[in-house]
Amino acid sequence: MTKLILAGWACGALALGADFPGAQWEKHSRAGWSEPLLQAARSFTATKKTAAVMIVQDGRVVDQWGDVAKKIEVRSIRKSFLSALYGIHVAEGHIDLGKTLEDLGIDDTPPVLTTEEKQATILDLLRARSGVYHDAARETAAMRAARPARGSQAPGSYFYYNNWDFNALGAIFEQVTGKKIFTDFAERIARPIGMEDYVPTDGRFTGAEGSTLVGDSKYLNYVFSMSARDMARFGYLYLRQGLWRNSQVVPARWVTRSVMSYSNQPGRPSSPAIGYGLLWQTMDWGYAAMGNGGHVIAVIPSKGIVVVHRVLYDLAREDVVSYRDIDAMIRLIMAAAPAGR
Repeated sequence: MTKLILAGWACGALALGADFPGAQWEKHSRAGWSEPLLQAARSFTATKKTAAVMIVQDGRVVDQWGDVAKKIEVRSIRKSFLSALYGIHVAEGHIDLGKTLEDLGIDDTPPVLTTEEKQATILDLLRARSGVYHDAARETAAMRAARPARGSQAPGSYFYYNNWDFNALGAIFEQVTGKKIFTDFAERIARPIGMEDYVPTDGRFTGAEGSTLVGDSKYLNYVFSMSARDMARFGYLYLRQGLWRNSQVVPARWVTRSVMSYSNQPGRPSSPAIGYGLLWQTMDWGYAAMGNGGHVIAVIPSKGIVVVHRVLYDLAREDVVSYRDIDAMIRLIMAAAPAGR
């Protein structure tokens, strides 16, 4: 079933025209779109704490509202950004996904990693299946409460959405490639796809939630702030299977591999996600990069569209829109989109 879904997504991407945004986004003609349903999506978000929405098809903006140029912390969407960088460097032979934490000399503050935990591979971490349940910087209370006991699961055997994995991946990336995450993202992704606002200083490392302290782990949280219009470019890059005009920015094979579900996520009332790929959430309509509070880059290949949703979720203001409400908005937008894509 997964292979059939992915094949459908790939066909949807290949069926798109050769349209890409220029230096700035241009308006879409909206031919074939339902204006009443687009208005319904606007009206729905007007009842929520939505800061901005952007809808893209064929390299143009179908609709947008709110401040799409404002840079806001993307929260866990950072992980999908890092996944793209991993894909580039894996293809270039700089990263071996089979390397273990032991091979890489990765350890943490006491209580240090066990011999078994150190057998987790980079690929295990990308799938959130490391089996390392050490304290993690910027771990939410819900994540901490759900965290399994140390030593309870072997590496590779169990899915747990684990900030330790995600933070350690940032350190491993910089160690193995010799590159700085925020600079490399600017050079390898932001610049080639023409992001209007992002600069490397929009990234920083933090530790405990709401502070710059390390907390109970030496691996820090790599934080991106970004505008909705730049996030839409990233989503469109993935919709186009990593291609931007005549340049394969992210390997197509990596894009497909990243958005394939390796772990089911059933019964999560707070989220419509049904699976987890390589730092991407998989959905019944496609796949998404998702950040706490209501930050979403939704990629819907069957309709050839990308939807970005933002909230003002930077300290000291922390607005929240639930993923379920965002999913409802996305389904309104999908219903508004032309049939037969």
